[in-house]
Amino acid sequence: MTLAAHLTLPAVAPLSDEALAARLQHLLDHKTKPLGALGRLESLALRIGRILGTEAPQLRQPQMLVCAADHGLAARGVSAFPSDVTWQMVENFLAGGAAVSVLARQHGLDLTVADCGVARTIAPRDSAPGQPRLLSHCRVAAGTADASVGPAMTADQCAQAIAHGSAIVRRLPGNALLLGEMGIGNTSVASLLLSRLCGLPIGDCTGAGTGLDAEGVARKRAVLQQALEANAEATGPLEALAALGGLEVATLVGAVLQAASERRVIVVDGFITSAAVLVASRLAPAVLERCVFAHRSGERGHTLLLGELQAEPLLDMGLRLGEGSGAALAWPLLQSACAVLREMASFESAGVAGKV
Repeated sequence: MTLAAHLTLPAVAPLSDEALAARLQHLLDHKTKPLGALGRLESLALRIGRILGTEAPQLRQPQMLVCAADHGLAARGVSAFPSDVTWQMVENFLAGGAAVSVLARQHGLDLTVADCGVARTIAPRDSAPGQPRLLSHCRVAAGTADASVGPAMTADQCAQAIAHGSAIVRRLPGNALLLGEMGIGNTSVASLLLSRLCGLPIGDCTGAGTGLDAEGVARKRAVLQQALEANAEATGPLEALAALGGLEVATLVGAVLQAASERRVIVVDGFITSAAVLVASRLAPAVLERCVFAHRSGERGHTLLLGELQAEPLLDMGLRLGEGSGAALAWPLLQSACAVLREMASFESAGVAGKV
């Protein structure tokens, strides 16, 4: 049985209301400013208006979803940090001490951390309203197998993770989903998926991750080449995800597909979350119409991946932390784009003379 037979994926229709797009563009063109003077903020406003299907978009109850899991590949030395950092950082997220925790608090983002397959079980706990919360029911396994010697996941495990991601989003309120992740070794997963699905050499797709030196990067590339060779027959998006991916990436694929089907605005963070979007977009191309790419990561493969997705990120600050930190930093730009569309006066309403 193929992996596709295990799954019922949410349907994602193209955004086809061209009359709405024309009205949005007309509104933007007639605000009290020279034509196009707000630059890419205008195209961002147009995109959000089209996603939400309105000329007066409001972003309600934004949700930051951080998916966490461990990777068998980490034992091969593909990261500068040990696997224990995954569960330790999950605890840090929940305690409010991580970058994404701080930024989520600052910007009023509800933070949900999903244990999709952390090697060490994270103790369940209650969370007060407005505090980060842990989801443990979406845990599939204690990490993946070593992809350098065979598939990282079984078809059933991958299908479970995708289904969990979809179910998580269905239960979250709001109309905006910000993507985050945690998992020592998951830049390797993103590099593998980029290489396999886009036909690029693994050396071009592989960077320093959490801070490997030149020798470490060379070792990482060699291990990832082994993983590609060990899973040479996994060429379709779902098969590549199961063979090469991580449980947190598969969960994010399900989350992206569900959010897109519900016409939520999807704010994509860095390299790993973009890899999840790559897989989702190969399953449902219209996913990309719902995505706002927050930033260009300092990780080597991210620029290549953004090019493959024809995505223009909002920020370019050399970020390479992950967690959803870049998505949180970009969030105020989305709020500003909506405010300009809703509240900025037109030449006619303000009594201001237009261009001669």
